[in-house]
Amino acid sequence: MLDIADELHRWVQQGREFAVATVVTVGGSAPRQPGAALAVDGEGTVIGSVSGGCVEGAVYELCRESLQDGGTVLESFGYSDEDAFAVGLTCGGTIDILVTPVRGGVYPAALAAVVSGEAAALARVVSGPGDLLGRAILVRPDGSYEGGLGGHPELDRTAAAEARALLDAGRTGTVEIGEEGSRCGQPLTLLVESSVPAPRMIVFGAVDFASALVRVGKFLGYHVTVCDARPVFATRVRFPEADEIVVEWPHRYLESTEVDHRTVLCVLTHDVRFDVPLIRAALRLPVAYIGAMGSRRTHEDRNRRLREAGVTARELARLRSPIGLDLGGRTPEETALSIGAEIVADRRGGSGVSLTGARIPIHHDGTRAPAGRIGSVARPARA
Repeated sequence: MLDIADELHRWVQQGREFAVATVVTVGGSAPRQPGAALAVDGEGTVIGSVSGGCVEGAVYELCRESLQDGGTVLESFGYSDEDAFAVGLTCGGTIDILVTPVRGGVYPAALAAVVSGEAAALARVVSGPGDLLGRAILVRPDGSYEGGLGGHPELDRTAAAEARALLDAGRTGTVEIGEEGSRCGQPLTLLVESSVPAPRMIVFGAVDFASALVRVGKFLGYHVTVCDARPVFATRVRFPEADEIVVEWPHRYLESTEVDHRTVLCVLTHDVRFDVPLIRAALRLPVAYIGAMGSRRTHEDRNRRLREAGVTARELARLRSPIGLDLGGRTPEETALSIGAEIVADRRGGSGVSLTGARIPIHHDGTRAPAGRIGSVARPARA
């Protein structure tokens, strides 16, 4: 439910009662992942989605019933071979959905934390003794927590420890608490939803292509920074959608700012004065993606200069250059789309090839593909 926290937080502030349906587990081909949510308020207003349309009608009714009787239920939906138009997932997958009314507890605090940009995890019981179903605790990065799973301190501590582990990894998923941490010898299954601040995209080079890439980055959920040493180009007028605009030599800014394993760095300057010291510094940081714009001739010359500057072959193998997938694009928007597509493929472990006729999974487990494997066809040259 944390994926629709902004709207739910407004509902809480307005005093509206509502029920939330949350995807707990998926099997086979399913359009939404654990944590995806749909909410219905007392007037029948709907936000969010749990299936892309396949079972929304049935889930809507379950939320309405939950609001009326105050009950929490776990419901499974799957494809019906007997009737393709019956309630089910025509894509062939299955999903388990937890439906619960939201009336106080730790939910308002969880929503407020997400809206304010704090890291937090919401852990809810989705399998176990019936009176514990839907019970929740809110866990902070330091391990502190509020709420509880029914007045059992040891159970709460165990659940908090498991939730914190997923929060540290920025993951959402289910975990099972064994018998030693459960009640009456029955294991419990928890759905842990982790919410962490948006990952960073840093765009180096206040060029026309950067403006389009900023929009793509925001669309993909990144906190986008534009950095350029030239104050006449790095302006709010040119980049109104950027979260930050920094006037500084790129390598100096990169050395002074915070990055992590989710950060993506896009070098659009294609000027050796900026590129070589910047990319040399970038390749030694534990970031998710480093891409650099330039023609193939620029790429070869830049690689030579980087090797002369002490960059090893192993470090250089991390660089995506020329940046982006081969979409055949020419405009700044088309180029930005190809860069965004490569970033997504790198993050999710996609191949970058067309799904038509390909015997590969449509959805990946998030495992990053080996370096050099993304976009196996030739990448476009960038002038």
